[in-house]
Amino acid sequence: MKSEKIKKKNDTKGKEFQGETKQVTDKEKKSDKPSKKNQLDKRVTNREFKLLINPNGLDRRSKIAQLSNLLVAFCQKSGVEFFHLDNANTGLRNVYFYDTPGEHFRRNNLILRVRESRQNVWVDDWCEVTMKCRAHSLIDSLAYDPKPQIAQKARLRLKEEILRGDGLGTARMIYSNNAILDTVPVDSVFDRSMKSVIGFFPDLKKLGIADDVPIRIVGGRTNKILEACLPLGNLVFGETVQAHCDIGIWMRSVGDPIIGELAFSYRVNNENRAETAAHKKADKFFKSLQLALPDWLASGTTKTALIYGKPE
Repeated sequence: MKSEKIKKKNDTKGKEFQGETKQVTDKEKKSDKPSKKNQLDKRVTNREFKLLINPNGLDRRSKIAQLSNLLVAFCQKSGVEFFHLDNANTGLRNVYFYDTPGEHFRRNNLILRVRESRQNVWVDDWCEVTMKCRAHSLIDSLAYDPKPQIAQKARLRLKEEILRGDGLGTARMIYSNNAILDTVPVDSVFDRSMKSVIGFFPDLKKLGIADDVPIRIVGGRTNKILEACLPLGNLVFGETVQAHCDIGIWMRSVGDPIIGELAFSYRVNNENRAETAAHKKADKFFKSLQLALPDWLASGTTKTALIYGKPE
């Protein structure tokens, strides 16, 4: 019964909505702090905890099983319930990024990402397109509105992303303001010009880039990433704060992993926003987990920074 309850809560993650985010007022933009002491900012919709994992051996299922067993043991020691998924399927998708030759997007904290799902060896006819403004402060993440203009269902998310800090057992936060389009035809994503991208995301006009400036895949077409993602299970930090946990492996090609990411995340809503103890439990778990997996962790900031070859 408890597992069914957790599944129901986590099923809401992938649901789409058509519409707009709440208009951010000038007063809200001036504040980078939650409206109430020790409470999450009311604009945050998701919390995502991410640890970069050394790539060595991550293309072997036995290595993933070893990491999963360590996670189970750590949860038992930490008093965090973990509902392990024994028969989860591994998802495959292509991941790549678009930018101008001068990297105008990156230099303005913008990320334009495309994900193409794969069924066995075949690429789907539809892809996911995400425009995000990701910055070191919540205010800066609101500098651009990623909301699309096209008649397309979109998920609008303002994420608090928790990353490892400068040392083991530490954390730092970045904020990501996202618009996610789930069903864009692969053959008509962009016509490779700034004008076509502005047609999707009109607020990019603020960049002041000429319409004919080319948009291309960061690092070239050979820099496309093959991502394998395996759900590991669900972590329970509180009655209404339950996170799904997964391991993602980025590869140049099959058998050539370049980085891994162990992550857990949960939605933030009016039901759980004020559950301070549960959020703090998740924070503590993230820091302590690093101390339990020191030999597994890789240096760096984000997977995207690895593709650009520049820190984020």
